[in-house]
Amino acid sequence: MKLKDEFEQLKPSNQHFIDHTKTLVRKQLDDLAIDATDGSMDDDRRSKLLDIANALSNASSFYLAAHETCEHLSDEINTQIKEYTKWHNQLKKGRRFFKPTEPNSEIDYQEKITNHFTRGLNFYKLFWIFFIGCFGGVVIETIFCLITRGHYESRTGLLIGPFNLVYGLGALALSYTLYKFRNRSASHAFFGGFVVGSIIEYLCSWFQEMVFGSVSWDYSRFPFNLDGRICLLYSLFWGILGILWIKTIYPRMSVWILLIPNKVGKILSWILVVFMLFNSIFTGIVVYRWTRRDDGITPQNGLAVWIDQHYDDSTMENIFPNMMFIDE
Repeated sequence: MKLKDEFEQLKPSNQHFIDHTKTLVRKQLDDLAIDATDGSMDDDRRSKLLDIANALSNASSFYLAAHETCEHLSDEINTQIKEYTKWHNQLKKGRRFFKPTEPNSEIDYQEKITNHFTRGLNFYKLFWIFFIGCFGGVVIETIFCLITRGHYESRTGLLIGPFNLVYGLGALALSYTLYKFRNRSASHAFFGGFVVGSIIEYLCSWFQEMVFGSVSWDYSRFPFNLDGRICLLYSLFWGILGILWIKTIYPRMSVWILLIPNKVGKILSWILVVFMLFNSIFTGIVVYRWTRRDDGITPQNGLAVWIDQHYDDSTMENIFPNMMFIDE
């Protein structure tokens, strides 16, 4: 039996439930009004009305869940058909430089039939998204700086390699949060990106200031800003990025990750995990020493001396040109 036919069969019984409930409740409330006029309230009537109220609350929860499920599935069907149609049309036209982005539902299917080690949104998938985000963000912003400012400026956030944890964490948070909307319409991705991106940006700014006493951006001159850490304009950009991310960047990234063979994928993942942990800890130690040096504190041990020799102020300013120390 078709789903449409099943729904048509259910409609009369549901409508009967609604009509019967209205009649029953109105009758009970009229009787309650009569009792109130007489200056009394029957305990049995009170009990029946409370039972009805409880039953209606349960029915409301059930039908609300049914409504959300039906709306979700309807939106997912329409979105996937639209995205598959767009993908096939692009394949027919042909692309000279870039292959059309595959729909997320197609990625899900490929992960399923290959039983890939990054299937779904497990630890390995999240790490590779983080790793690629750390690298890709630096590359994109460096190119953007070259185009808009006409010169090279370091956008890295770690001392070893072109990596920036902010971009990686942003990619990780957007993917984790928006994953459930990957096959839904774009409005869900926009709202998710708006909220999640703003939270990430605020927390990163707060953490940097609290731990290192420095900031890398300040939106105080922008309207509708919060402590200069986030503002409405850039939150809107985060919303747009949410759509671009889950509909274009994430699926393309997932296709790249699918190219990693299962046999070596997990081993390579753990090697890179150790590398990124060491890189992050090492960078944190050096930056912390930089802040101490800025406060006029002399080195207290051999490691501090080595850091001062190899990562002096000039070197650090070239690596982190946008980092500014906050005067107490």
